[in-house]
Amino acid sequence: MSTLWYPYVQMKKKDDYPEVVSAKGVILNLKSGEYLIDATSSWWSVIHGYNHPRLNKALNEQIKKMAHVMLGGLTHEPAKLLADVLVEITPKGLNHVFFSDSGSVACEVAIKMAVQYYANQGRPEKMRLVALKKGYHGDTLGVMSVGTDDESMHAAFKHVLPTQFFVTPDDVKELETVFEHNHTVIAAFIVEPLMQGAGGFVLYSAEYLRQARVLCDRYDILFICDEVATGFGRLGKLFAINEAGVSPDIMVLGKGLTAGYIGHAATCASSKVFDAFYDDDPQKAFMHGPTFMGNPLACAVALESLALIKDTGVLAAVAHIETQLNKQLKNIESDYIKEIRIKGAMACIEVDNRVDMKRVQDEAKKQGVWLRPFGRFIYTMPAYIVSDAEIKKITDAMTHCL
Repeated sequence: MSTLWYPYVQMKKKDDYPEVVSAKGVILNLKSGEYLIDATSSWWSVIHGYNHPRLNKALNEQIKKMAHVMLGGLTHEPAKLLADVLVEITPKGLNHVFFSDSGSVACEVAIKMAVQYYANQGRPEKMRLVALKKGYHGDTLGVMSVGTDDESMHAAFKHVLPTQFFVTPDDVKELETVFEHNHTVIAAFIVEPLMQGAGGFVLYSAEYLRQARVLCDRYDILFICDEVATGFGRLGKLFAINEAGVSPDIMVLGKGLTAGYIGHAATCASSKVFDAFYDDDPQKAFMHGPTFMGNPLACAVALESLALIKDTGVLAAVAHIETQLNKQLKNIESDYIKEIRIKGAMACIEVDNRVDMKRVQDEAKKQGVWLRPFGRFIYTMPAYIVSDAEIKKITDAMTHCL
């Protein structure tokens, strides 16, 4: 019986997992002596590949100075520099950055900010949230309430979660109806812009986000964009919301923020939100403080990752990956396929219930590719350094069983 408890699996029925001993580029080297091309970039985070020399150097230089220091009552240069850079590159108006240690916690921070924003103004009744159906914002308690609205993944906690409002992506009329009838109790509308990741890589329009921005302003509701999965170039723009040309009130960043090196996240807020906390009254302060927020190692590697994005033409690389994914997958025909969705460095094949996903994964491993299908979705979100030959191996593995 394993002493290590693994995620998202019934431990009693768990298979033996491949053991990784080292990694370089997009290659995972296994204890068995075999290797796998990582088609998932370790849950979509290792955007520059494994063992990158510039990122390694940034960590080594920082660790000689200090590995960690608390931000409670102290400060340090890496955290201040990273906050400045994030303000510079995120959509206009997001002038304040609050750090935390994971995307899920950063979304919790965003929700707490939104609720307290109104409470600080004497409107505590504005505490409910609106989210997209099939959304996902993490596994901590608060964000589960705005996550998937079916009874699968978080079913065990349904009885303790607050009730929120859910709307259909791209249905502006439905969104306006919910706002019109409930705006006096709604604090915020939270979305994964353009693509719902764990909900099945569902794509929706930038126009919907533009209309949502208008409606949030009209009904005095904060607009939160969760860019944990979509940020730092994944869908073709530096941030997915950039395609809509609007700014949210709060933006959440994670995963690619540190290029998969260390857990770290950021919640970026507008001056409008920040000013509601900026007061002589200590009760209006934002009372949240993860131990490892602003960790110097994480900030140092994040700064170097952002420099790499700028220096190496990442967005052009993502556009090339999109071209290759379309070339390899768009014309695939199979009775098992319901839909193929491709955007930026993301491709998803949605299949019907006849497809044995364990077989898909096992066959991909035999071909030297690490896929992790879930539900009815066979997907890839590779590192941006992936080669054309490696993309071909990934897409062949995705379609082999179909």
